[in-house]
Amino acid sequence: MQLRSFSSTSNRIFDFICLWILPVGYLLLLCALFFLPGRSSLHKIYYGLFSIPALFALCLRPRELKELLREPIIIAVLIFVAWALLSVVWGPEGESFGSTIKPPLHTLMLFAGSYLLVRYRSDILQPLMFAAALVALIATIFFLFTFAREYAPGMRLIGGGAFDNPLLSSHLFGFFCTYWLAVTMTCKRRQLMWLSVPAMAIMFMAVIGTGSRTPLVALTLAALWLCFICWNRRSLGMLGALLVSGVAVVTVFSHMILERGDSFRLEIWQKVLHMIAEHPWIGHGYSAELSVDPGIGVSFEEPHSFVLGVLYYVGILGLLPWLFFLAWGLLSSWRQRVQPLLILASTWLVFGIGAGLTEGGGIISRPKEHWFLLWIPLALIAALSINQRARRLLTLPVQTLSATELQRLGADAQVIEEDGLGPKVLRLNDGTFLKLFRRRRWYTSGSFNPYSERFAVNSEQLRQRGIPTPQVLNLYRLEDRSSAVHYAPLPGHTLRQVLQSITAPAVRQALVERFGRFMAQLHDKGVYFRSLHLGNVLVLEDGEFGLIDLADLYVYPSALSNSLRQRNLRHMQRYTVDKRWLFEDHLDALLTGYAVTASPSAVDKLRRQVLAGDPATPALK
Repeated sequence: MQLRSFSSTSNRIFDFICLWILPVGYLLLLCALFFLPGRSSLHKIYYGLFSIPALFALCLRPRELKELLREPIIIAVLIFVAWALLSVVWGPEGESFGSTIKPPLHTLMLFAGSYLLVRYRSDILQPLMFAAALVALIATIFFLFTFAREYAPGMRLIGGGAFDNPLLSSHLFGFFCTYWLAVTMTCKRRQLMWLSVPAMAIMFMAVIGTGSRTPLVALTLAALWLCFICWNRRSLGMLGALLVSGVAVVTVFSHMILERGDSFRLEIWQKVLHMIAEHPWIGHGYSAELSVDPGIGVSFEEPHSFVLGVLYYVGILGLLPWLFFLAWGLLSSWRQRVQPLLILASTWLVFGIGAGLTEGGGIISRPKEHWFLLWIPLALIAALSINQRARRLLTLPVQTLSATELQRLGADAQVIEEDGLGPKVLRLNDGTFLKLFRRRRWYTSGSFNPYSERFAVNSEQLRQRGIPTPQVLNLYRLEDRSSAVHYAPLPGHTLRQVLQSITAPAVRQALVERFGRFMAQLHDKGVYFRSLHLGNVLVLEDGEFGLIDLADLYVYPSALSNSLRQRNLRHMQRYTVDKRWLFEDHLDALLTGYAVTASPSAVDKLRRQVLAGDPATPALK
């Protein structure tokens, strides 16, 4: 009993971390610099709401490490971090080993936390990024307004919040400009472009206002990558816009580009290269200090190039895994570009690579602006790649289906289900089914995660758990912004139909008992099927049970809590026929089957709920 109680408690803690703490921590990591007073506050938020919770979650469930350690990006990052820590041996004496290991550990926890977030809350990832981009947009509008009021010749935009340097500020402005650029290229609802295009222009104006030139190069590279990774008609418009904006920037802001020359970059790089030549293979050590005076009486603590920084601290042997995880991140994103989030993450990485050509140098640091150039995009790519291979994310491309093609596909089809707006489920001539999902308001969750795509992802997740579901054949996006899923049906009849056809009470009781066992298996596997009723459960030809109508389903990290189990049964109590068969005539059989795998406390609570009834809920036929 104590072991079961401990397991249940650890599962609830793990679920709470993955479902609530990590999403909040990730949101604040992305946008908190825009309103926090300093970077130290971001460090505390990241440690308390993301890094430490991710570490605690891994301690509660060490088996999650298996998938992490199979990802090439993470293996390369681990090799890079291990070599960096080993380089402390030949580097100068500095901080204690405990202080030295903290930044690499927090960096690794970014990868672990991102993996857990994508695995268990992939549905909320796009809304989180959208919310962070809105916060950045609103803050940037305020920064630009203040800058315009106080502008004097030669001023450079810094911004508010934790921003204290125009070049570092430009990384954040460019990061979110890249986000809106990717949204413009990939969004399926044209209405969203009424927000994304102006938002992109505002963030680009902020980049221009910082007077930094490196982000302009980085944004150009990011736009070119976007054009080719999701090649469509918008790519031509993007290439044209790049040409026009390039001419405009050179024409209007040429003085800004040319007046500062090379900002002593060439002199700094030359001196750093001489230092690298002293220890080209192993570097000066992760704990080494760097101070470069390009001849102006001012020392710089960074080589203003990520590649030169890696070479200086950990040498060529450290540069090899660094180059590998960058190249593999882009390659895996290209291979799996059916996933929109991988398109965004890889575009962020390309922006970071471009910005890192003439900026940065600290290879492993606490959370700051440089994280947006490398670690945040790379961790997201790794997390998405792992879950894409495990088929927890969308793997089928979404095809556009015109009204003519829809009419031809549905010609002579049998209408299985319809509503006031028309057919909802069609049986096509070849025996397959086409299920239509009406368009939703742009601000609902369906706009980020269309129900047709949820159907496909949920179907695959259940099949991996040994639960029979329809085989998804195609996904469609319709001209009226509705969506559709084309699938091969399961052979069988609904449990409601089978129970109606049975006349012998003993046979019906045995079937209800088997359904109780099946329902307990669903709950123990973390499957919360909001639309669970006897019309959505099939009795297959081999006597096993399967599920249909899967869009309204969620898979939790652990077995369902008692409250979720009760809520699931409460929904079935709304159907008059289901209620009579399951909760009146054969309640003991249902709970007997449920008790085969469920705990006695869960069975007891379900019994008390059923016996208490729910008079506030109207019955449905």
